[in-house]
Amino acid sequence: MTEKENLTVNIILPNQTVIKKKAGRSLLEISEEVAEYYPTAIVAAIVNKKMKDLTHIPPDSAEVEFLDLGTTEGARIYQRSLTFLLIYATKKLFPEARIDVEHSLGKGLYCEIKKTKALSAEDVAAIEEKMRQIVQADLPIEKKKISLQQAIDIFNKEGFEDKVRLYKRCPSAELTVYTLGDLTDSLHGYMVTRTGVLQRFALQFWAPGLVLRFPTAEDPFTIPPFVEQNKLFEIFRETEKWSEILGFHTVGILNDRILDQQGPEIIRIAEALHEKKIAQIADIIAARKDELRIILIAGPSSSGKTTFAQRLRIQLLVNGIRPFPISLDDYFVDRENTPLDETNQPDFEHIEAIDLKLFNEHLLRLINGEEVEIPKFNFHTGKREYTGHTIKLEDDQMLILEGIHGLNERLTASIARQQKFKIYISALTALNVDCHTRIHTTDTRMLRRIIRDHQFRNYSAQETIRRWPSVRRGEERNIFHLQEEADIMFNSPLFTNWLY
Repeated sequence: MTEKENLTVNIILPNQTVIKKKAGRSLLEISEEVAEYYPTAIVAAIVNKKMKDLTHIPPDSAEVEFLDLGTTEGARIYQRSLTFLLIYATKKLFPEARIDVEHSLGKGLYCEIKKTKALSAEDVAAIEEKMRQIVQADLPIEKKKISLQQAIDIFNKEGFEDKVRLYKRCPSAELTVYTLGDLTDSLHGYMVTRTGVLQRFALQFWAPGLVLRFPTAEDPFTIPPFVEQNKLFEIFRETEKWSEILGFHTVGILNDRILDQQGPEIIRIAEALHEKKIAQIADIIAARKDELRIILIAGPSSSGKTTFAQRLRIQLLVNGIRPFPISLDDYFVDRENTPLDETNQPDFEHIEAIDLKLFNEHLLRLINGEEVEIPKFNFHTGKREYTGHTIKLEDDQMLILEGIHGLNERLTASIARQQKFKIYISALTALNVDCHTRIHTTDTRMLRRIIRDHQFRNYSAQETIRRWPSVRRGEERNIFHLQEEADIMFNSPLFTNWLY
């Protein structure tokens, strides 16, 4: 046996067992030998702490952790590959169509297909059938590295003007692209190696476009039921109109605007749009001031809740309403009574981490005009304390509450629904890389949180990223399924200063 044949790589299996496999081969070849250890298809790997696609040949003694569809990154690769499949199938049926990948919706991805005749339910059914035929054919999806100019020429020929605009300013001499049949494209990330992997998907007609549905990392075997989110969809449509006003919807166009010295104007317009929307919300509240007693602001982490609350406060003051803030933190149960999460750790984001009985008792007394002694939670001792701090609402005051449970009726069960005004806020995607590649809203929020945690909480980026999966689980459990309960939604992707 030669020395080369003795070289191995270390495969770290899901149960953390380490096995050795012969080196000098691609990750794809090695993955076929360990596929039995993974419940779903392997689509990429972490090699010496860096992500690689399956075409990569790991060096001798490398540590390899394969990623299947049950991992966050594996699920994203699957979704990206499905998007490529959708573009290819659509181009086969409607060669002149333009495909715009817009944003997430109903546990799927909303896309618009613009062609001479408006998209119909029959068109969507035909595209889905074409996609299934391509999956059945198990065609290769080939990764290539070509010159930047060659890529631009290809994109020009395909009519991908947004990609041409983006890459004409790219400093690299080369570009990685993927080819499926006669379609070459760049979706800014790894793909699966064959269409046969893409077994689970569905298309939902959602005029004027469609929703591409797929499994999640949490359950890679099942496509989640489609949930209609009409209010959320309308806020996305509003964001599209804002993009038209701002004059850009992709990074390439934004780059051109900035190089044309239009950056400051874009910021001013964005701020004006936000302020106008906040003023409109304040006017709606003011029109109902005789019945409303509490304003509830909810949204996921780093969506801009605190910045929004402060701006709304100013607009309410203009309308003669003095909002009085109340903090949920002061109503935490004593730490030893905090509910535990799935890892047996205290779950401070659980709604029952709040003393709901006491909180509702105080709310009811306040809106009835009584004076109430408000507790203060001592984060050092983990207990509530009473320090003699009392409050009483005046006639021109409303309570204003910001927190993740604001949309949950359990939080304010003692208050009649007509006395509450619920606002959902999030930083929904306002800008895409190009027409086929969106910027994930969750990525935008994580970047915001990294900045905030570094500036105000002395956390490193690594610490914030490590905590992020737990934050995301809390959002899924406590916020997202209640979005449609809001009286109004506010989109905050263009806030230029955030306090969160």
